[in-house]
Amino acid sequence: MPSFSANLGFLWPNYPLAEAIRSAHRSGFDAVECHFPYDEPVDEVCQALEETGLPMLGLNTIRGPLNAGLAALPDRVSEARRAIDQAFKYGAQISSRNVHVMAGAITGQEATSTYLDSLRYASDTAEKYHMSVLIEPLNPFDMPGYFLRDTVHACELLETLNLANVKLMFDIYHVERTESRVIERFNSCLPLIGHVQFASVPDRGPPGYGAIDFDLIFNAIDQSGWSQPLGAEYKISGSTEDTLGWMQPYKQNERQ
Repeated sequence: MPSFSANLGFLWPNYPLAEAIRSAHRSGFDAVECHFPYDEPVDEVCQALEETGLPMLGLNTIRGPLNAGLAALPDRVSEARRAIDQAFKYGAQISSRNVHVMAGAITGQEATSTYLDSLRYASDTAEKYHMSVLIEPLNPFDMPGYFLRDTVHACELLETLNLANVKLMFDIYHVERTESRVIERFNSCLPLIGHVQFASVPDRGPPGYGAIDFDLIFNAIDQSGWSQPLGAEYKISGSTEDTLGWMQPYKQNERQ
């Protein structure tokens, strides 16, 4: 039976992070994750995590001046490494399990070499903190020109790196928009996956409508043996709590 993580940047975007954590707990989520928490008081975030008992699954490196990340940009190497250091330092303080190292909008062989070097640096940093690194392909409709094109590209890089603590963020929304065949791609990528996220297609709303049969996909993920929380990273309209009907059947089955 799947469990679920709340992406706080999407589900409670206007709340202080500590209050968003408490809201996720009240709503029945099993874990939380965030994007760019660097202006949030660490002690307040830690207190909310301790109160609720929710694990923090991940955060992102900063977007940088081009709003897409830094790690693949050849002229931003020093800045990218400072961003990696920042993310792991903050993440370690809130006991985050992962850092998503954002690549940037760029193409070419020099970008590939730069990104691989950045990920090796991130892997070494993650090891010091007993954390892991995530990389995520983003679809070209939402993020034109993003370096990581699709899961095939991402997995090729991961296989080149061959680092146990650098994994794929498999986002069902991005995969469906770019590649479709979500279950087939999930099963193919499974040995390299470190986290899973989801939203409806095409509007990135909550499950329940659109092109994706979430019951089918969640069941396939469950059958694969995947046991980590799945990250709800979808856009809301109105009250977040009003969007959570999709989760209730799973919670009911969990209680039976």
